[in-house]
Amino acid sequence: MRLKSDGAVKAGSLRDALPDQPQPEELVDILLESPGLRLERIVSTGQATLDDDWYDQRWDEFVVLVSGSARLRLEGEDEDRVLEAGDWILLPAHCRHRVTWTQSKPPTVWLAIHYEDSLSRREAGGR
Repeated sequence: MRLKSDGAVKAGSLRDALPDQPQPEELVDILLESPGLRLERIVSTGQATLDDDWYDQRWDEFVVLVSGSARLRLEGEDEDRVLEAGDWILLPAHCRHRVTWTQSKPPTVWLAIHYEDSLSRREAGGR
């Protein structure tokens, strides 16, 4: 992914360097990272989470599907959630989920914001 930088200002395109063929693994570009926050561009070309595997993250995740389409299963739900370009979902920490399908052509592009929710920690008695 190409990133332009002019001092503190950075710019790029989420559509840069998209593969034209399915890849063996998802492509992950970290766009921004600081304590308690990570912003990623994820490019999927048909990848899915293994049937017996679940994501169980200790941080909250806000995800926007920029292009393509995908299906997401949340633990305890009987049906997949269908995501299309422009759709978003907020997954709180420890919300077990998995990706059941992603469109390969054109690639599925996600924008994921991983963050620690300080308000939730304060409400739980933490700092």
